[in-house]
Formats: sequence, structure tokens, C-alpha cells
Amino acid sequence: MIHPIPPGTRDVLPDEMRELRRLNRALIEVFEARGYGEVATPAIEYDEVLARGDGPATAGAYRFFDESGDLLALRSDMTVPIARLVSSRYAEAEMPLRLCYLASSYRAVRPQRGQMREFVQAGVELIGAPAPGGTVEVIEVLEAALDAAGLDRAVIGLGDSDLYRQLLTEFGVEGEARDSILARLASHDLVGLEQELREVEGISDEQCATCVALSQLRGGREVLEQARSMLGGAVARATARLQATYDALEERGVVDRVQIDLGLLLDLGYYSGAILEVYDPALGHILGGGGRYDELMKRFGIDQPAAGFALYLERVHVAQMEEESRRERAPS
Repeated sequence: MIHPIPPGTRDVLPDEMRELRRLNRALIEVFEARGYGEVATPAIEYDEVLARGDGPATAGAYRFFDESGDLLALRSDMTVPIARLVSSRYAEAEMPLRLCYLASSYRAVRPQRGQMREFVQAGVELIGAPAPGGTVEVIEVLEAALDAAGLDRAVIGLGDSDLYRQLLTEFGVEGEARDSILARLASHDLVGLEQELREVEGISDEQCATCVALSQLRGGREVLEQARSMLGGAVARATARLQATYDALEERGVVDRVQIDLGLLLDLGYYSGAILEVYDPALGHILGGGGRYDELMKRFGIDQPAAGFALYLERVHVAQMEEESRRERAPS
């Protein structure tokens, strides 16, 4: 007899569990070797704590009341709980502070999208290290984690979370129209992006073309030069920030697998400045992401810059198996 489980969840059997444990250990060893101490937080948080993440993806998708009538929620990511942990336990600690984790998170799913309601993340948070140095360190750790997983073809996209928010403000696009356009960018729906832009009253054909052209710029240093030819203070500020990060990556010799992606936008509301997204040719899904969240700590009473990343363990595992299979098929 088959007893169903909720959509977006799954059972893990012994063979896969052993492989996942090996992957988990390899990643935690990478993090700890670079000075990141592992922490754990409750799966259940007060709903108002998660709401400080300022975005639908960080708000608790599964809420319930406790025996005292307080509203609780299952965490939807680990960055917001760690921000809460740092403000409570490390407010007077010497910075920078390096923390890592391996934990499950929970989000609402959309039918027929193959999304996971419960998923495991492994990642790091670097608190108290400003850009660009802190961003470069996070990318270095991310590259080491991908190497440990055997994903030598994985690419790290580097974008700027403030680019389109500020650009749309310059164009006078606000409210629901602005949110809808940003949602198209976050979901990589470039066809829908152009359609949304053309439906906004008051936006010119030139402004629409600028947004669409920017969203399609990907590559190396030359991408920044192309972007600078486009008008707007938002473009100038974003390219300057990205230039500083890219220069620092080159100085540290860790730029080879980094691709500047001006179409990149994440659906987590706490990011500001540099953002990251990880993908591997062997898998159609994004493997993880991250970036700077310099304003989030202020919401918890600590004025510290911060950056981090998270990898989706199940997706990394699938990509790992695909890469191993590819290497086995390759002629010797």
C-alpha cells in the first residue's frame, strides 16, 4: 500500500544517504579549514524574526501559533536566523565572524514546478568584512566547496542586486509594476521581462531597450565596458562596484570560473550590492547562490557588513553524479 507524502518532499534511502553524508562531510571540512565554525539554529523561529528578511522568499511559508498564542514559522533560509543568532550571541565579538551551517529549510511550492518544499542547504556567513575583500573571500570558499564536490565545470555568476531596483526608480517605475518587473528578472524570464516593460505607462522605448540589453550581458571584464555605454547613474554605480570586486578577484587569482551576469537578480529581499548564483552544465537547476547583505544586520541591532552563500545539497549531489558519469564516459 502506498502512503503519499506532501509534494516537494521526499524519502532518502540508504545508498543515497551514504553519498549525501560524504558530500556533507566534504563541504563542512572545506568550511572549517578556512576558519568557519559550524552552528545550528532552531527550525522554528518567531515569524516576526523571519519577516526582517524583507521578501516573500524569506517569510515563513508555514506558520502556526504556539501554546502562548505567539506566531511561529518554519525557517525559509539560514541567513536570517544566523543574523538573529549573531545579534544575540556575538554582539560584542571581535569581527570578522565566520560561521557555517548544514541545515534544512522550508518554502512554499508552486504546482508542476518541481520545487522542493523541504531542502538541505550548506553555506557560510562572513559577518564584519566589507566589500570587496569580504565578497572575494566568500567566492574563494565557494570555489573550494565546488572543487570538493567534484564540480570543476561549475560557474559562479556575479551580479549586482541594486542595479535594476535603482534603474527602475530612475525611470519612475514604482509599486506593483516595479515588483512585477523585478520578479521576472529573478525568475530569469527575459521574454516576460520585455513584455512587462512595454506595458508600463511612461517608460520610453529607449529605457525598455536599456533594461533588456543589460539583462542579456554576460561574460568577463568586457561586459562592464559595454554596460558603461548605457545611460543612468544606477548603471554607473553598479558597474563600479562590480569592477572593484572583479579586480580583487583577479588579484587573488580566483576569477577563472566567475562570469559577470548583469541579468542576475535573486528573490531574497535582504541582498544589497554583489550577488552570486551557481550553476553547472550538467544540471538545469541553479545549485545555489548568495551575496552581500550589508543592511540586514542593522535590522537586528548590529551595524556590520556581511556576505555569504548557500548550496542546495540535493542539487549539488545530482550534479556531482552527472559529472562523475560524464568523466567515466569520456575517452581515456
